[in-house]
Amino acid sequence: MPEILIDGRKIRADDGANLLKTCLDHGIYIPNLCWLEDIESPHASCRLCFVEIDGFKGPIPSCTVTVQEGMTVHTDTEAVRRLQRSALRLLLSTHRIACKTCPANKGCALQQIAKFLNVGLKVKNLEHLEHAEEPSQDHPCLGWEPGRCVLCGRCVHVCRINHAQPFLSFARRGYETIIHFAEESRTEESPCLGCLKCAEVCPVGAIFPKQAFEASAAG
Repeated sequence: MPEILIDGRKIRADDGANLLKTCLDHGIYIPNLCWLEDIESPHASCRLCFVEIDGFKGPIPSCTVTVQEGMTVHTDTEAVRRLQRSALRLLLSTHRIACKTCPANKGCALQQIAKFLNVGLKVKNLEHLEHAEEPSQDHPCLGWEPGRCVLCGRCVHVCRINHAQPFLSFARRGYETIIHFAEESRTEESPCLGCLKCAEVCPVGAIFPKQAFEASAAG
C-alpha cells in the first residue's frame, strides 16, 4: 500500500487507487461533479477537482491521477482555488438558478461546492446565458431541465453500463450540447420505468423522476 502526503497528512492508499477517491475516502473534500467510482477513464469535464502535486507542472484534475508511493499532494493552494472558482462561475453563468422549485434543492452539488468555495450562486461580472432548450415533458417517467444540466456525463455513463443499448447520449456541440433521450425510451413501455439510475446520479436535479417534475412545475 503506497504512502502519500496530502496537505501534510500521511495517508495509506490502496494500490492503483484513484487520487480523488482516496482524498474523499479520508475526509478530504475536493469539489467535483462528473466523477463516479466505476468510470475507468474519467474525462474530467467539470474542471473542478484540481490539486497540485509535487513534480507536476501546474494543477491537475485529481480524478485522472493514480496514487503513487511518495506522492505529495496539495488540495488547498491559491492556484487550485482560483481554477476551481473560475470553473464554478462559468458553470453558474449558464445555470438556471431556481433552487426553491428544484428537486435537488439542499442536496445539490452546485450548492455544496459554491458554499465550500465561498462563491455566490448568482455570478457577477459574467453574462448569464441560460440554455434556450425548453424542459422536456414527453418522457413517461423522467423530467429533464436543460437549464440545470452541467453536462457532467454521469447519466450517460450509468445508462451505458445498465443497458445493453443505452438510451441517453450527448447531442449537438459546444454551447448547444444537450442530453438526448432515445425514442425507444419515450414509449409507454419505456425501459427507464424500472431503472431511473440516471436521475439517482444527477448531481443538480437536471434529470429527475416525473413526479418531482410535475411537483416543481406546479410550484
